[in-house]
Amino acid sequence: MKKINIAIVGLGFGAEFIPIYLRHPHTNMYAICQRNVEKLNQIGDAFGIEKRYSDYDELLKDPEIDAVHINSPIPNHAEQSLKALYAGKHVACTVPMATSVEDCMAIVKATQETGKKYMMMETVVYAREFLFVKELYEKGELGKVQFLKASHQQDMEGWPDYWPGLPPMHYATHCVGPVAGLLRLDAEYVSCFGSGTISEDLAKIHNSPFAVESAHIKFKDSDLSAYVYRSLFDTARQYRESFEVYGSKKSFEWPLIEGEQAVIHTAKKEEHEIPEKVTVPDFAHYLPAEIQGFTTKGVYDEDDNTHLSFTQGAGHGGSHPHLVNEFVMALVEDRDPFPNAAQSANWTSVGILAHESALDGGKIKFLPDFKNI
Repeated sequence: MKKINIAIVGLGFGAEFIPIYLRHPHTNMYAICQRNVEKLNQIGDAFGIEKRYSDYDELLKDPEIDAVHINSPIPNHAEQSLKALYAGKHVACTVPMATSVEDCMAIVKATQETGKKYMMMETVVYAREFLFVKELYEKGELGKVQFLKASHQQDMEGWPDYWPGLPPMHYATHCVGPVAGLLRLDAEYVSCFGSGTISEDLAKIHNSPFAVESAHIKFKDSDLSAYVYRSLFDTARQYRESFEVYGSKKSFEWPLIEGEQAVIHTAKKEEHEIPEKVTVPDFAHYLPAEIQGFTTKGVYDEDDNTHLSFTQGAGHGGSHPHLVNEFVMALVEDRDPFPNAAQSANWTSVGILAHESALDGGKIKFLPDFKNI
């Protein structure tokens, strides 16, 4: 079988994925794209990648490219995804899918019109904690799921470009993805409240005053709802992406502090025996042997030529190789990836409409049916 030619667009966070594609048995790490030519060549030289583009439109003209993995700034995601799909390329794109419901819908339509695959590369639904809970659920150990909850709190002060003043729910997929993704549910409507205020200089950038936004999500054709909350500025909290699920037999709670153990609560035990701290296992065994090592360490061997922008490590709960493998295998097997375009649009639009709800005093906002457009 011919290997899939991958092009990575955006080489800050995006460079984390280069070694994974280099080693995946079904891919050829074919091309990279970066506007800064000096950085483009530095990374190309470090990894031995000959095909280099500083112009995205020129990259899309290359007939050898099968798929693009987009890691550009948030405002570029929708435009670049649409261009790639209509250029005949499959698309993997970092979160969020877009910044408007209309653009989310346009990407879904583009996949229908072109027959190309789209996957939003949501890290949390491939993090080891999520995979652990998913395994518990599939084995029936949780019993009936009764409620889901997630948060993403982060201090973005000092981050450049498009981040300052960003409405919290405009970057909500890290908490919406897991509550929707565990049972493969679609959000039907959302209600959200804003709380507190950020500094005036930040608030005026996007006309978004809230320090925290908290939302309830009602799922379609289900008795379940979920609660998610986000903060980005002027709120004291260690970085935390959390996911919790409450079942009739067992419940899972994310640790409050980084480095602590998660907790499993088991029903019908003596009160003091109900909670139990657990060490969440790694799930590298789900992956091809060539990329299993990327779940527990950075993407570089000790003697590799590293660059400061690459030193984040595998991060994100070891999700990076799982994301790559899901996207690649969806292409190899000619199936939809998870999340596909409609699911990605649903998750992204929850956050967009949640922010609208917060500005509208918590008014319920209904989502489009992205599966039937």
